[in-house]
Amino acid sequence: MKTKPRVAGIGGVFFKAKNPKKLGAWYQQHLGLPVDPNWGGCSFEWAERKVPHQPATTVWSPFPAQTKYFGPGKQGHMLNYRVKNLKRILTQLKAEGVWVDPKTDESEFGKFGWIKDGEGNRIELWQPPKGM
Repeated sequence: MKTKPRVAGIGGVFFKAKNPKKLGAWYQQHLGLPVDPNWGGCSFEWAERKVPHQPATTVWSPFPAQTKYFGPGKQGHMLNYRVKNLKRILTQLKAEGVWVDPKTDESEFGKFGWIKDGEGNRIELWQPPKGM
């Protein structure tokens, strides 16, 4: 039985930080997030939706408790950020001293790479395939 959706998508991503202000500055410096100093977060506009018939999605997916996909340790979440040129961004981040996983992945779903933020949280960077 198919049920009618009660939610329309992901409205926000919220997570704990040891030092929220410092971590917000890390994301602003290294990933270019437009962090607002008044409240410490940012909002993303779905630019892709401004183009007719151009899909733009946010994935929501629970993983098994024993997954290794989030890296070693007890990290209970992993954020995935869309990027336009994965290779270029990983090269830039590495030059800035950011930990970059030497392994990348490419499939029909796009290109994937991983980094760690200023508090050691594993982050996934995703370059979607053309048309997605």
